[in-house]
Amino acid sequence: MAGHRIQPSVQEEQKQRATARAARGKAPHRRDTVHRCAAATRPPPCRAAVDVTDPASRPLLYSYRRCPYAMRARMALLQAGRRFDVFEIILRDKPAAMLAISPKGTVPVLQLPDGEVLEESWDIMRWAWSEHDPDGWWSRVQTPENLALLGINDGAFKRHLDRYKYPDRYAGETTPREVHRAEAVACLLAPLEARLQRQPYLGGATPCATDLAIFPFVRQFAGVEPAWFSEVEMPTLKAWLQGWLDSGLFGLCMTKLVPQVKQVPLKSRL
Repeated sequence: MAGHRIQPSVQEEQKQRATARAARGKAPHRRDTVHRCAAATRPPPCRAAVDVTDPASRPLLYSYRRCPYAMRARMALLQAGRRFDVFEIILRDKPAAMLAISPKGTVPVLQLPDGEVLEESWDIMRWAWSEHDPDGWWSRVQTPENLALLGINDGAFKRHLDRYKYPDRYAGETTPREVHRAEAVACLLAPLEARLQRQPYLGGATPCATDLAIFPFVRQFAGVEPAWFSEVEMPTLKAWLQGWLDSGLFGLCMTKLVPQVKQVPLKSRL
């Protein structure tokens, strides 16, 4: 297996998602200069392949299309070329089969053919490249810089993002959502802008799993107040974000599925 398990990020993910479940209960405003940037470097083609001949040999991924944790898991499985089935859940009617193997009730959950269950997105991403990683998608995560970014994304940034996007869930807290917005920019987006000015991807000249892991959360942040985000002067980050949004990998990841039905919805190869 290339690299090793990123334990701190897994712990942060578990802590943040537990907090979110329990709660269900100023950045610069300057003209967007992304138009002055060269077109964003497009991520490499997706290598996804799906074998429809032997369902018993394929893992089953319980997923929810808009969940950023599930997005990062799907993108990793697809990019790594793993064959898998998908069960798109309905949040208000979670399948009994999923709850039986993962009582925590959150996605993603990957059930392997041998019965092993992976309940955290980082474990799923690690497994995706555990047998074959010639381009170093996983191994290039294992740098101090990338590990630090991942810890911030799954920790402080996710905390601020939740309170910025879902202020009603945290009605008992007194910090204004605009403060959480500014803190999210300061703790992650500004460092990402600086890093991406030096190299096209977080993996260097080519992407790595760090790009896939952080992109869905930056996408979610940008979508909270699109007009406000368009005024923030972070042209390099915006170009990186747009490159992933336009990628074939993301398009395949976001294929709309029939909910509550096990299926193989993916085209054989991009």
